This record gives sequence, structure tokens and C-alpha cells, in this order.
Amino acid sequence: MVFIVILIASFLLQMVLPWWVIVIISFATCGLIGKTGKIALWSPFFAILLLWTGMALFKSIPNNHILASRIAEMFGVKSYVLILILSSVLGAFVAGISGYCGYHFRKAVLIKKTNA
Repeated sequence: MVFIVILIASFLLQMVLPWWVIVIISFATCGLIGKTGKIALWSPFFAILLLWTGMALFKSIPNNHILASRIAEMFGVKSYVLILILSSVLGAFVAGISGYCGYHFRKAVLIKKTNA
């Protein structure tokens, strides 16, 4: 459930908002409906990995990977595939950490409420 919510919300909101909206979406989704820490870490990670890989390929294939190849040259890498993988993994890492933080934020608030 967390995977699907993050995937759909990120896809829709990234059309009009900056890339870092994945941080807010992952934090809020895992904070509200995340069941365990493992789900809160890996669901956003794989959702954004799948989304960003798909979107990078969707935008890069029609133009014959020209932009990705030029960015690869700027980084001193010979293959554009490495740039596509690097950008997807970086976004997935950010989303995973954000989801994990959201889950633990909820746990900290709930524990604090029950003690008071």
C-alpha cells in the first residue's frame, strides 16, 4: 500500500512541483500508514527507484540519450547508463531515508503521547 501511494503521488506531484517533493511524500506517507521500519525504508526506496528509472528512460530514449551522454561526459564517465542509474539510486536513497524518518517520527510522537 505504501509503495503504491508513494508511486502515484510522486508521479502526479512531480509534474508541477520540484524533485524534492518526494521527501515530503515519503515522510508523510510512512508517518501515516507505515507499518514497520522495514516497510518505511524499502517501499519509498523501490517506488522512487522504479519511478525515476522509468521517467529517465521515457525522456531519454526518444532523443537517443543525447542529454544523458553529455552529462556523462561532464562527469568524466563514458556511459550514459551510469548517469541514469546514479540519478535513480540517489532519488531512491533520499526517499527511503525520508520514509524511515517519517515512521520513527510517528513512533516518537505516539510514545510521547502515551507517557503524558
